[in-house]
Parts: sequence; structure tokens; C-alpha cells
Amino acid sequence: MKFVFQVLIFSLALHCHCQELTGRQLLDKAIHYHDPNAQWNSFSGRFYVTMESPNRPERVSDIRIDLPKSFFSIRATIKEDTSTYVIHKDSVTMAVNGIDNPSEALLKEFRMSRERGLFLKNYYTYLYGLPMKLNDPGTIIHDVVEEKDFKGNPYYVLKVTYEAAVGEDTWYFYFNKESYKMEVYQFFHDESRQDGEYILLSDEETINGIKMPKVRSWYANKDNTLLGTDILNPAI
Repeated sequence: MKFVFQVLIFSLALHCHCQELTGRQLLDKAIHYHDPNAQWNSFSGRFYVTMESPNRPERVSDIRIDLPKSFFSIRATIKEDTSTYVIHKDSVTMAVNGIDNPSEALLKEFRMSRERGLFLKNYYTYLYGLPMKLNDPGTIIHDVVEEKDFKGNPYYVLKVTYEAAVGEDTWYFYFNKESYKMEVYQFFHDESRQDGEYILLSDEETINGIKMPKVRSWYANKDNTLLGTDILNPAI
């Protein structure tokens, strides 16, 4: 009887150990959901993002990403004004309202610069490449996976930090416990101060084989203020 009891305890312990999910395993499952055919690294596509922000005019961005060709472009329209960045490898070109090679005064008026263009490229490629982008060099995937409720829903939570040369923020990614779909993410500049933002993801669009969140709503961690909403639409 004692032997049977010991075997039972050992079996239960082994079962529990096997059910533990590491950070890397969770990320792999989430990537398999969003990129089931491993197409992200060869992604070439076009989509539109409409940004709605409190007390600001709507902005519609026409975005093209071609990773194999190291190409990115964004054409943003606010009311009657349009600004364009085209980035191909190390080359950055800009246009304002159809004017190529705009003057420094015009660039300053529209707050455009080479650095801003590169920022937008990294920003949109990162956000719409998640969770695949968490495989990029310099990303630190923490081993321990938490189980946490957020806004009344249960999630597996992956903690991510970055090497100093890449970034200083702390990120948390919330995945559906059954499908491993990414449904929330959150970042802090200084977690002890509860700064930063959380982003609720809803609905879904498939762009060239990649399952991307259709609606992305941004809130302040500190007081839950709605900061803005991005709405994704595929190119027709």
C-alpha cells in the first residue's frame, strides 16, 4: 500500500511538472496561432490603420511592409493634409501633400524627419508583427509564466524585457488560455510608478497569412484613461 501511494504521488508530481508552461513554450504556441505557416519573415503586405484619439482629428495611414526587400512606407492623411515616408534599406524619402523633397520649413511644420520615419517603421513593424517580433535579438523572454485575470478574463501572462541597447521598458503579454491568441499587452517605463499603458485587442484580420488584431485600444495604466484606438483594415 505504501509503495502504491508513493507511485501515485510521483505520478502526480510528474504530471504537474509536465503541465508547467515556460515562457518560450508559451511564445511558441502564440506564434503558431498568429503565424501558423511561419510566414512573418517573408511578409509583404499592405493595410490601412485608422487612429481615433480623444480631441484629435482622425488619422488614416496607408502602410506597406516588405520584409524581404527591407521596404516600408506610410502615407498618413489628417483632414486635407498628407505626409509620406518611404524607407528602403538605409534610404529615407519624405513628401508633404504631394511635394517631393519638401523644404526644411515644410518638414518642420509637419514635424517630419528621418528619425521620425525610422521610428514609424520600427513602431508599426513591431506592433503588427507581434508576437513574432518577440523572437528578435535583444529580447529577453522570462521563463516563469503567470496565470492572471485581467478585466475579468483569465490569461497566461508572458513577461518580456530587453537588453539595454534595445529598450528599457517592461512588457507583459496576455494570451488566451485555450487558443493562445494575444488579447492584451501592457508596458511600463517604471513599474513601481504604474506608468505606461495597456492595450486591449479585439476582433481580427488576416493579412497575407498573419492573424493581426483589428481593433487596438490604448489606455493609461495609472487611471484607465482611453488614449486612442487603432482600427486595422486590409487593402482592397
